[in-house]
Amino acid sequence: MTPVFRFAPSPTGRLHLGHALSAACVWRAAAEARGRVLLRIEDIDPARTKPEFVDGVFEDLAWLGFAWEEPPRRQSAHMADYRRALDALEARGLLYPCRLARSEIAAASARAEADLGRPWPRDPDGAPRLPVPGVAGGERQGPAALRLDMGAAIAAAGAEPLGWFELGEGPAGETGSVPARPQDWGDVILARKDTPTSYHLAVVVDDALQGVTHVVRGQDLFHATSIHRLLQRLLGLPAPAYRHHRLMADADGLKLAKTRGSTSIASLRAAGWTPDDVFAAIGAH
Repeated sequence: MTPVFRFAPSPTGRLHLGHALSAACVWRAAAEARGRVLLRIEDIDPARTKPEFVDGVFEDLAWLGFAWEEPPRRQSAHMADYRRALDALEARGLLYPCRLARSEIAAASARAEADLGRPWPRDPDGAPRLPVPGVAGGERQGPAALRLDMGAAIAAAGAEPLGWFELGEGPAGETGSVPARPQDWGDVILARKDTPTSYHLAVVVDDALQGVTHVVRGQDLFHATSIHRLLQRLLGLPAPAYRHHRLMADADGLKLAKTRGSTSIASLRAAGWTPDDVFAAIGAH
């Protein structure tokens, strides 16, 4: 079977050097395995996705010399696929509606900390972990987010150990056989009113539907693999091999990010950079 890889940026800004590093890792791994590379546009966030950013993905990747199979999959055109997955989880009683605002969750976790005399657990992204004792779905009116009942989901996944084989390296040097720890995330959101799917659910469904066998991505998503493996088990989907790679950091040691205005590839190109300059800067020669 021919290995299948994918590069899956979110068009919420122009690509930067961190994306160039990830793309280089994907295409290099595919070349070494004599595999195929798919391009996926992860445009599930309607508030931040713009057509010019989608066009920019194609422009920047082509300028860097990367080629992909046409047509790219656009997540916004496949919401029905994610709805079917949500329906399957809901039918098993694994989802619940939640109207809690971030401020309510913060207040509830602060009360729990005061009652317990110790910090309330936080997920790998640093947010207070749900559920919090004494807090239900929130008091706000209107459509609710759908959260995965993590305790019920782990029980439904069965007793067989859950994990993945890491071909790369996690943030703490994790490699080889890695046990999944979805419980560290608590009751994660799988759908919202304005975004009828989550990153976690969409990538799991897409990887299965597209026949992806190898997921190559940054170490910032290493811990999220625990959620992805749990969802794959619950939905009866195959598990790809995972390879997480190092991240590009700025002068302050922070991960490059569109939200912090990291210099875009388009800006570097306009300043006279060549593709070779980009590959030299990311250490991918």
